[in-house]
Amino acid sequence: MKRRTFITSSIAASGLAGLAPGLGPVAAEGGGGGGGGAREFYELRLYHLRRGPKQKLFDDYAREAMLPALNRNGVGPVGVFNVAVGPDSATKYVLIPYKKIEDFAGGIDRMRSDAQYQQTAAPFTGVPATDPSFVRVESSLMVAFEGLPKLEAPAGAAGNKPRLFELRIYESHSKRANKKKIEMFNQGEIAIFRRAGLQPVFFGETLIGGNLPNLTYMLVFENMAERDKNWGVFASDPEWKTLSTTPGYTDAEIVSNISNLFLRPAPYSQI
Repeated sequence: MKRRTFITSSIAASGLAGLAPGLGPVAAEGGGGGGGGAREFYELRLYHLRRGPKQKLFDDYAREAMLPALNRNGVGPVGVFNVAVGPDSATKYVLIPYKKIEDFAGGIDRMRSDAQYQQTAAPFTGVPATDPSFVRVESSLMVAFEGLPKLEAPAGAAGNKPRLFELRIYESHSKRANKKKIEMFNQGEIAIFRRAGLQPVFFGETLIGGNLPNLTYMLVFENMAERDKNWGVFASDPEWKTLSTTPGYTDAEIVSNISNLFLRPAPYSQI
């Protein structure tokens, strides 16, 4: 089992590194020894559910089986979110941070060998084909930006305080344009976000997923009023106005589409 897991992880890790030659050695190798510049990897899963009892079935599975198993393997904090404003309101969003790419690549084998997980997950994973637990699962893999190499869990998560998350996806017409937008965030935009009160959770360059090339990031607010206020502060920031009109950094040159939705954390979410 260990040999098979090692081979699977090694192949997956080397394959992912080959997909993104511009990541640099630290990210491609999964971050190394956890230094200040080590970048995490993020998996974003979308569990499309049918409205009704399957929503509770998923919550029971995530709370009792999935999150504890991930945490036992050193993976976390894990976020689980419900759609507040956006499409597919029965969809559950799950954000999983990995310190290194091998943690992602070997995850399935670790779950299969975890007896406690297999037992607690059975009501969700052991259902018949005539009564499936979910409709479909989507998954994307991202690598953190150099400007925000590690996920920042909001302070409100510890006491399950009210919080609203905004998930934004920026698509580009080419990989070169996508890299330019990432450069823009790293060189100044993230700092302007912080100054304006736009608290980031993560920024990720999508390596595997739909609508490529794109980047995805998440912000957290106490409520919608705070969100609207802080975005207004950002839009009027003099440095932002200068940066966003700099040739090479304008939306018309590097961003082809922006989508966003609002999420509320599940009561047991660790983010």
